[in-house]
Amino acid sequence: MAGTKKFGPFSFEESDPSVITLTGEIDLYSALNFRRALHASQKARLLVLDSVGGAVQMALLIADDVHARRLSTFIPKGKGCYSACAFIFMAGVERQVDGELGVHQISSESNDLVNAQLSISDIIDMLTRFDTPAEVMTTMFKTPPSQMHVFSNEEIGRYKLNRKGATSNEPMPTNPTASLEGTPPSKENSTAVTIPEPSSQQVAASNTSPVAPGQSDSLSAIEEFARKPTRIAVYTGLDLFGDDLASKRTVDVAECAASCLEMNGSCKAFTFNANPKIVRGPNCFLKSNEGRADGNSVAISGKFLASADPDPTPFSMGIIDPKKALFEDVDLPGGDLGVRASIANATPLQCRLACIDNDRCVAFTYIKKKRECWMKGAVGTPVFKSGMISGVKTFQTFAPAKVLGLD
Repeated sequence: MAGTKKFGPFSFEESDPSVITLTGEIDLYSALNFRRALHASQKARLLVLDSVGGAVQMALLIADDVHARRLSTFIPKGKGCYSACAFIFMAGVERQVDGELGVHQISSESNDLVNAQLSISDIIDMLTRFDTPAEVMTTMFKTPPSQMHVFSNEEIGRYKLNRKGATSNEPMPTNPTASLEGTPPSKENSTAVTIPEPSSQQVAASNTSPVAPGQSDSLSAIEEFARKPTRIAVYTGLDLFGDDLASKRTVDVAECAASCLEMNGSCKAFTFNANPKIVRGPNCFLKSNEGRADGNSVAISGKFLASADPDPTPFSMGIIDPKKALFEDVDLPGGDLGVRASIANATPLQCRLACIDNDRCVAFTYIKKKRECWMKGAVGTPVFKSGMISGVKTFQTFAPAKVLGLD
C-alpha cells in the first residue's frame, strides 16, 4: 500500500511523487532534506508551500534547487508562506499564490554587520535570478523583522507574483548538486503552457501568453494539482439526481465514496441510498457531475472538492421529499394554478419535479388513471381519494454535515 515519504519538513505521497510538500519551519537540515526528497522523487514537478520561514541560507539553497530543477511553486488557499519561505516561492518556474505570501527584513541575534550585508547580497542576487519584481524586494527590505507584509490580491496582480508557463519538457537533472554552481537553467528547450480559463482574481494576477502552434497544451503542474480532489463535502438528506456514470451495491456510504475515487477523476460526486428496506439492487450512484439537487431523507451525497475549490456554503431550495412529503390516495382539492400549469401524460416523478421548479407551486395532486398532474398555488384540505398522489413543498437549507480531507 502506498504511503508517505518524509524528509524533515518535506514529504510526498508515493502514489503521486510529482508533488512535494513543505510543511513547517525551515531549519539547518532542511536544504539537505530537500535534496533527499528530490533524489527519492525524480518525477517532482511541484513544490507546495506552507511554512513560517526559518533559516535564510537554507531557504536560499532550497530555492536554488527549485530553480535548477525547474519546479513550480504553489501556496494553497488557507496556507501561508512567510519570511524565508518567500525566497523558495519566487524560485518557481511557474508560481501561484492562493493563500498568503508574507515578507520582511532578515533578522539576526548577532550584531555582525558584515555577515548581514553578505546575506542581503545573496538574497538580492538570488531574487534577481528569479526575475523577482523590484517592488517585492523593496517591500521586503522596508518591512521591519518584527512585522510581516502579506501581499494583497491587488498587489499580487500588480507585481505579477503569479507566473504561468515555461515548464520544461526535458528530463530533470538527476544530480541536484549542479544547482550549487549558480548556473541558470537553459531556456532553449522550454515550452509555454496554457492554463484553462482562470478566475477573475487569477486573471488579474497572472501574466500568461497564448500558446503558439506546436507547443504543449498539457496541464501545468499547478493546474493538475489544483484539479485533484482533496476534500469531500458530505450531505445528508440530499439526492444528486441524474448524471449517473454507474451504479452498484455497496456495504455503506464509505465504500460508495471509495468507488467514486477509484474512477481516476471521472467521478465527481455520488449519492448513497441509505434506506435499510432496500436489500437488493444498486444503492450507490456514481456521478459525472453534481446533477440536480433534490431533497430525499434517505439519501447521503458527497461532492469532491479540489484544492482550488472553496468550502461549500449553505443553500436553500424547495423540496418535496419522496419519502416524507408524498401521500398515496390523498387529494388536495382546489387551489389549482390553472390549466396552463397542469401537465398531461405525466409520471408522478415528472409531476413532483415540475412543482419544485415552479415558484408559484406549493403542492400538487397527480391522477394516476388519467396521468394528469395538477399544480397548486394553495394547499386545500386533504381528502381521501383512491388513485391520487399528492405532495406538499417545503423549503430546506442544506449545509455539508462534514467536509473531510482525503489524506
